[in-house]
Amino acid sequence: MAQKMKDDTKSEFILSLDKLHTTDLGIKRIKRNLSLDVDDVVAWCENKIREPSSRIVRKGKNWYIRTADCEITVNAYSYTIITAHPLKNR
Repeated sequence: MAQKMKDDTKSEFILSLDKLHTTDLGIKRIKRNLSLDVDDVVAWCENKIREPSSRIVRKGKNWYIRTADCEITVNAYSYTIITAHPLKNR
């Protein structure tokens, strides 16, 4: 039962990606943290989130999306991309 609820919550997030956005400061922060040279940071993040291997977890007021090379933090209520960080080598 708990797994079903997790899958439903993840599906809810994926279905709401059209709400995904960030602020001007968020764009600068994400570009700086990930050393990105892209024009559309939101589209870049959305593509990362949609990767089949991405893991999406909700903790409190935020979603945490972990991909092969970074972790993206999104506010669960406003769908604002707060930040993104590269994953450290383990």
